[in-house]
Amino acid sequence: MSLHIDPFTVKETKIAGLKIINAKMATDDRGTVRELFRDSVYSPVLPETVSAWKQINLTRTEKGAVRGLHGEAMSKLITVAYGSVFGAYVDTRPDSETFGAVETVYVTPGVQVFVPQGVCNGFQALEDTEYLYFFDNEWAPGMPGTALCPLDPELGIEWPIAIDINNLNQISEKDSKAPTLKDLKDSFGK
Repeated sequence: MSLHIDPFTVKETKIAGLKIINAKMATDDRGTVRELFRDSVYSPVLPETVSAWKQINLTRTEKGAVRGLHGEAMSKLITVAYGSVFGAYVDTRPDSETFGAVETVYVTPGVQVFVPQGVCNGFQALEDTEYLYFFDNEWAPGMPGTALCPLDPELGIEWPIAIDINNLNQISEKDSKAPTLKDLKDSFGK
């Protein structure tokens, strides 16, 4: 029986604090074991404010559908349990040196993205996908945060699958009518 181990790695991005993580994976003739989180390995690369995961969600999303861009008052560690997504992240923290920066990442099983609080997170499912979120705060109605329209041309996000703004199975009305980056800049006086 052959064994292959992909080591844990971390890559910084153009958004301050946003990290692309390749989880440790062990693959043999029976399949693959992915290490989704191990405190002793992840704690040194995550901010000290992330001391525990308080909520974990799993969404099932159909091919072509878009969720986000949302930046609630919580940090997130995201990955896919099954399938693949095109992830998009926008820094909406008013005092950040990377405010307005956009990062895109193809997320497949084993690829994770740490999304700091105040950075908007969104994705498009490239196939039927199960998307996993670890949150450092519990979601609550009225929670502070920001949202951006994922179709805002100023963001320059090139979604891999064409989006029909009138197809509510592909994008929610709430997301398609969310503020633009210009709206957000105006609200912050930038």
